[in-house]
Amino acid sequence: MKTIRMIFSVLLIAAICIPLLSAQTKKEKKEQKQQVVKELIMSEAYKIDVDRAFPTRGRSITLTSPYSIEIRNDSVISYLPYFGRAYSIPYGGGDGLNFKAPLNEYQMEWNKKGTAKIKFTARNTEDNFEFSIDIYDNGLSSIHVNMKNRESINFQGELFINNANQ
Repeated sequence: MKTIRMIFSVLLIAAICIPLLSAQTKKEKKEQKQQVVKELIMSEAYKIDVDRAFPTRGRSITLTSPYSIEIRNDSVISYLPYFGRAYSIPYGGGDGLNFKAPLNEYQMEWNKKGTAKIKFTARNTEDNFEFSIDIYDNGLSSIHVNMKNRESINFQGELFINNANQ
């Protein structure tokens, strides 16, 4: 009878301690991801995979194709869809938000909650673009694009973290 009680006690203690240990691991994983996110942003070489578009007019649109925006030191590579009204565009519709251009006026700030607030401008032959990107400490991000010849549009996505950085 004592051995059964002893086994029951050990199992009870194990059942109580295991969730506590896994909670600690989740916290460590969260802190590790926050560190990786911060390092990527500070390196000024990162990519955001976009999965949702929010046009100025109409409902949000879930994107099923792979779209992204990438910052590489002094350049932006934008492969984003556009939904909205265009005021002045080239014949045939133009390239929209698909371009590679040098960054201008790149600014980065961190708020108290650990969110990176990034602003920059870019220009191609069709339009002038003002980007405002918020990247949260968990890697989620929101992107606002304001253009001269088109209505503004917002996107939602997540910072791409490859396995080498994790």
